[in-house]
Amino acid sequence: MKDVRIPRKEIERVLESLDLEAENSGVFYGRWVKKEEARTIESRSPIDGSTIARTTMADAEDYENAVSSAQQAFEEWRDIPAPKRGDLIRKIGEQLRKKKNDLGYLISLEAGKVLTEARGEIQEMIDVADFAVGLSRQLYGLTIASERASHRLLEQWVPLGVTGIITSFNFPASVWSWNSFVAAVAGDSIVWKPSSKVPLTAIAITKAVQEIVEKESMPSIFSLVVGRGSEIGEAMLNDPRLPLISFTGSVESGRNVSEKVAKRLGRTILELGGNNAATVSDNADMDIALKGVAFGALATAGQRCTSTRRAIIHEKIYDEFLSKLRNIYENVQIGNPLDEKTLVGPLIDEEAVKKFRNALDIAVKEGGRIITGGDVIESKNGYYVKPAIVESNRSMKIWMEETFAPILYVFKYSSIEEAIELNNIVPQGLSSSIFSTSIHDIGEFLSGHGSDTGLVNVNTGTAGAEIGGAFGGEKDTGGGRESGSDAWKNYMKRQTVTLNYGKTLPLAQDVEFKI
Repeated sequence: MKDVRIPRKEIERVLESLDLEAENSGVFYGRWVKKEEARTIESRSPIDGSTIARTTMADAEDYENAVSSAQQAFEEWRDIPAPKRGDLIRKIGEQLRKKKNDLGYLISLEAGKVLTEARGEIQEMIDVADFAVGLSRQLYGLTIASERASHRLLEQWVPLGVTGIITSFNFPASVWSWNSFVAAVAGDSIVWKPSSKVPLTAIAITKAVQEIVEKESMPSIFSLVVGRGSEIGEAMLNDPRLPLISFTGSVESGRNVSEKVAKRLGRTILELGGNNAATVSDNADMDIALKGVAFGALATAGQRCTSTRRAIIHEKIYDEFLSKLRNIYENVQIGNPLDEKTLVGPLIDEEAVKKFRNALDIAVKEGGRIITGGDVIESKNGYYVKPAIVESNRSMKIWMEETFAPILYVFKYSSIEEAIELNNIVPQGLSSSIFSTSIHDIGEFLSGHGSDTGLVNVNTGTAGAEIGGAFGGEKDTGGGRESGSDAWKNYMKRQTVTLNYGKTLPLAQDVEFKI
């Protein structure tokens, strides 16, 4: 692989088009806040290690002001009819359509994602906006039969408050929209703490969104605080003014989030680790299965929470499938994610490369055999590796963990029951898939004793999900649900309403009370 250098003129073009500067404020609450002595962080591109720009970080005072501002905005926003709230999100979606290419390019620069994936992430934001617009007219409750004459029993949903959103580097834009667009039509305001590894994307999105908010003279419901998790993140967890925290990150960090927020009886949406398996039956369509497994394992350089980490392959086709999969790996283009032909870009940073190599060293010590890949590609400044396939066995322990890198552990199985057991044996429970044409195998995989993950796929890969379905997983993945279906209920308060329209006061359960 040739050393990659991003032309500085191209970086400057993108920054200018998105209203970004060499040094940007990482604090927004109705206005951008800059302090002369504020700490700064550099956004370094994992493509070539170059500095894209700098960002000032929030301090305790900035955080306090941001939350206070969000509270004030909420008090006005919650009284605006939901369809009108939806209309603002519709116009934000139109704004994102105009800026899709440049926002996607920025994601590639800052997070190292290939261009098609990066622009696809902005498209996902647009799709969520469209979903939220329709949702704004469907925040429905129930009418329940009352046991008392001249009474009606109703269920309604009302705005919750200020939603705190903490996002990870690997999806620096779309995960925020899953939460914020749905929370916004539900009547909430938002405080966002993005990953410190990708602050520029968050700033660019906030600027694009705020332009529409100001144009429509709406309350400033979207706030941004770039800062360290140990400071700003911890403040959010312990803040009773944030009734809901949506957190995307590691299982270890998620446990801390859960404990801190639960202690103050707040709510959490936790999207934590994934250790996702693809089961390939002996009757699977070989081409579909190869494409699904390869893309699931290689996309985003294995840095998706839904990345395929394990392939469970039927013994009858094991050798053939593994041979073809190895050929795909050895011919995949690795390198500059700005090149349209590249499928595997860089890892996010040097620490990710170290974890990749460490996991492989442990795998070999535990009896695994590297079939292909596993090398660190020499580069002056970027963070590139060759995706690895590791032939594995049950006695190994490393594959029970999630390594956020392109490592695929492969196993043989002989029965669907054995495959399901291998699928379910890990502590994480985000995504799974089965490639099969057997109705029996598919039925078993989808049954109550089948796959135990929150996302279950048939003849499609583990990576990626449509926004119309609720996204999230079970077990150590946290149990949270975001985006589609009825996930909107997370961002609202349920109220059971009893309405007496009669001229007497009958009591429930025929209780008698005379005065």
